[in-house]
Amino acid sequence: MGSGQLVTVFGAYGHTGRFVVAELAARGFVPVLSGRNAQTLKELAHEHGLESRVASVDDPASLDRALAGTAAVINCAGPFASTTGPVIEAALRAKIPYLDVAAELEANLDTFAHYRERAREAGAVIVPAMAFFGGLGDLLTTAAMGDWIEADEAHIAYALSNWHPTVGTRLSGVVSRERRGSHRLRYSGGQLEHRTDTAPTLEWTFPQPMGPRPVIGEFTMADVVTVPHHLSIPDVTTYMTVEAARDVAAPHTPAPTATDESGRSNQTFLVDAVVRSGGTERRATAGGQDIYAVTAPLVVEALERVLTGRTKTVGVVSAGEIFDAPDFLRALDPNITLDLHPQERNA
Repeated sequence: MGSGQLVTVFGAYGHTGRFVVAELAARGFVPVLSGRNAQTLKELAHEHGLESRVASVDDPASLDRALAGTAAVINCAGPFASTTGPVIEAALRAKIPYLDVAAELEANLDTFAHYRERAREAGAVIVPAMAFFGGLGDLLTTAAMGDWIEADEAHIAYALSNWHPTVGTRLSGVVSRERRGSHRLRYSGGQLEHRTDTAPTLEWTFPQPMGPRPVIGEFTMADVVTVPHHLSIPDVTTYMTVEAARDVAAPHTPAPTATDESGRSNQTFLVDAVVRSGGTERRATAGGQDIYAVTAPLVVEALERVLTGRTKTVGVVSAGEIFDAPDFLRALDPNITLDLHPQERNA
């Protein structure tokens, strides 16, 4: 467990940040609350009896003060296109691990492209997208691969009972659309493609009891960045149930509402990862409650493993690349339910 180690949470007062703070404290870490809003930080710090350090991505010295004396930093502050670079730079100066919960494809791509060599040369650990989107799908795909060293294609399908977006999700979406313009992204033939056509609607057969559901095909999420980074799979496609895609796109869908004492909403999810090689496919599936809340045990489990040396490599790394994927996923019990040993079958 954390043994009292200080961990800076940048964006601590955001929706996901608050879950991360609670998870860190539950595991014996001491969160250091950071962000640019001094009043909100002060109130949150008073509520939890924790230290707060005001910092802004426009002020490198303030970020240095926010990270001083801490064991690591978790970046929960979106839009991540604006925050990842400055916070990573501060982590490199402080010589501490950096993890974030970014689901923005462009921010993830920037992290891998801009920091891969520097982080490797410095022996630093930078784990982007260590969240529901990116981290969980990557771990499931890696677990499904098993002893395969390559596969023809990977498919990661998301079934959400609803998707009530946070303010941060909406802001990140705006930034991504501004950078992407009228294009959408698809990972095919070993590279990202910019497409202008409409993503297809099709049917995905989820494991029982859910069964067949209409999904938006090529609903591209962070997995198309994390998975190809370390797995030899030339085609990686992500899918989203139609109802959830409509929810997140609608301008008046309300924010998540807490329905239990932990602050989780009543949203449920199922993530179905399928890899295919030749005529054979393998599958790994996870289910649970609240995609924002489950990000906290994902990123804090990752942090704990980084700080205790239960890692495979250094640099800018995907979850399945740096961690033992099946062992990591099992450690998330009871936060998620798993099926990691499905029978291999003909595709």
